[in-house]
Amino acid sequence: MAATLLLALALMLVIEGILPFLSPRIWRETFRRAIALADGQIRFIGLASMALGLALIFLVT
Repeated sequence: MAATLLLALALMLVIEGILPFLSPRIWRETFRRAIALADGQIRFIGLASMALGLALIFLVT
């Protein structure tokens, strides 16, 4: 179980690092836009992301 969690964390870090590596300018602009969002909007994005992730986990397993 621990190996699977570490593998998932490693994969997440690789995926998260792709955009700043390939296009730092777009990555920086994305964060500038995110800073301008209201707290409720950021929470909704987080909730939607978690729900999508959970749905994908249930579909795969």
